[in-house]
Amino acid sequence: MKRILNFAVVAVMAGMMTQCGNNNKTNTAPADEGDTIAVEQNTLAMVYGICGDGSAMNTLELYTDTGDTLNIALEKAKEDNKVFGGYSVGDRMAVYLDKKTMNPEVVINESTLMGNWLMPNPIDGSSILGISIKDGGIAESINQPVIIFKTWRIIDGKLEITLVREGGGDEQETNTYTLDKLDADSLIFFGPEDRFEYGRKK
Repeated sequence: MKRILNFAVVAVMAGMMTQCGNNNKTNTAPADEGDTIAVEQNTLAMVYGICGDGSAMNTLELYTDTGDTLNIALEKAKEDNKVFGGYSVGDRMAVYLDKKTMNPEVVINESTLMGNWLMPNPIDGSSILGISIKDGGIAESINQPVIIFKTWRIIDGKLEITLVREGGGDEQETNTYTLDKLDADSLIFFGPEDRFEYGRKK
């Protein structure tokens, strides 16, 4: 019986020494895989600003709305055909940027995007209809009494347009589109089911 008690005392003392030793260590929980993915995704962000005079053939100098000056390399974005509308000093730009690597995923010239865009009626081609993209995020319909465009913005490198349909009350519908082409004369974008090919109104 005495031997059993002595063994128990020794075991308890050993456990206490182990706990004391562990108090000097920092317990680091393994990173959750989901958290890691979230951090990586959060490195992508929209940056808005004005094209600066330090821009060159493969570099965009951007005076951001938050007061920073960024020099963004455009070689890869150009190779991937992800620079839309070109860029000139003073143009309003929207850049979907990986802030960790400073590599742009998508570069969109909002100044080029703004204007009146027209296309033949996709139903029968008997009329011309379109969209007017204006400064301040305002969008308006052209010859479309059934669809009333309300707002637009560039978010996550895509064009988002809100509208109201005639007979639908005040309920707004938001659609997000991927740009395929944007230049001085053409605007082409598409969604899961539709593709729109506009020409600039002369």
